[in-house]
Amino acid sequence: MKAVVDPDVCQGHARCWELCPEVFSLDEEGHGHVAAAEIPAELETKVREAAENCPERAITVN
Repeated sequence: MKAVVDPDVCQGHARCWELCPEVFSLDEEGHGHVAAAEIPAELETKVREAAENCPERAITVN
């Protein structure tokens, strides 16, 4: 599984990081990005939850 945060859509609410800091990190302006190239199977549920809770729907999971 992979996840991508669209930097043009992310508004910096940091919900992804709050829900799954093992995969998401924040830049100096508080915008999220994926820190893991490949998502470990044990974190897939948390990553999907983070994507579903993004207010802008900036996270794509596949």
